[in-house]
Amino acid sequence: MSQAYQPNELYIERIYEAPVEAVWDAWVDPEKVGRWWGPRGFTLTTQQKDVRVGGTWTYTMHGPDGVNYPNKTVFYEVEKYAKLVYDHGANDEQPAMFRVTVLFSNESGRTKMAMWMTLATAEKARETEKFIKEAGGHATWDRLAEFLATTQTNEDKFVINRTFTASVDVIFDIWTDPIKFSKWLPPKGFTQQILRGEVRPGDELFYRMDGPENVKMFGKIRYREVSKTKLVYTQIFTDEDGRVSRHPFAPTWPESMLTTVRFYREAAEATRVEITWVVDGEASDIERQTFHGAKAGMTQGWTGSFDKLEAYVDPR
Repeated sequence: MSQAYQPNELYIERIYEAPVEAVWDAWVDPEKVGRWWGPRGFTLTTQQKDVRVGGTWTYTMHGPDGVNYPNKTVFYEVEKYAKLVYDHGANDEQPAMFRVTVLFSNESGRTKMAMWMTLATAEKARETEKFIKEAGGHATWDRLAEFLATTQTNEDKFVINRTFTASVDVIFDIWTDPIKFSKWLPPKGFTQQILRGEVRPGDELFYRMDGPENVKMFGKIRYREVSKTKLVYTQIFTDEDGRVSRHPFAPTWPESMLTTVRFYREAAEATRVEITWVVDGEASDIERQTFHGAKAGMTQGWTGSFDKLEAYVDPR
């Protein structure tokens, strides 16, 4: 469960499958941080980085549209493997937008990253929260998880998180009730119908999706684990008779994907959902390259589904 925070603060929490030392190094090493910092599609050039009290980190973020965003960070507290405090969003022409405190702690070999962003007022906090969401800023922490997976286990992962204003019980029910599941999962413009099956270990759901211009897609979700904290299942495309086929619009997409869904209680009525996607089983080099190159599209697709889930949970 997350820590308490004030109305003028934003709080982010993540658990990474890596030791504290590896997560710390990913933050402070200029070469490593350049491989994950920023929303998807952004790149980073570090001019200089001096991680010590009073030290600065000067860098430029390059947007996918060619726009450059200069930044100058000042570090106020540095406790190796434990704590960073710094200002964010400043450059030579503007002051910092907010103060950031990051705590790193060991969780049975994994790392808990707890982050507070402190703004001048509660109104500024809400405005910043909206801006970060619309800009895809939370993908930064997803990209960190992906980077750590690559460096720790040489595994290519896709990760995305989203917090919903509902209890874990409510979100779990929406995710495991086939009728409710079909209300929000399909891409924009598509509907989904469960043809048969149940959500339980060893069973599967066989579904059909109907889209624009009479597009029809079939697939199966096969469940390996089902609990209030985690779902694990594979996904394959099939023909209308349930036989294995390929993605109708991406013939080099891997045959089977392994999905892990984790549910984290962030407050009495808030749940963070973490999705992890990896290629399941054998796949060719071109299939793995297709998966790796599609992460921006996967982010867009899951964001659309999450937007629908958010509206389903809270129509307001």
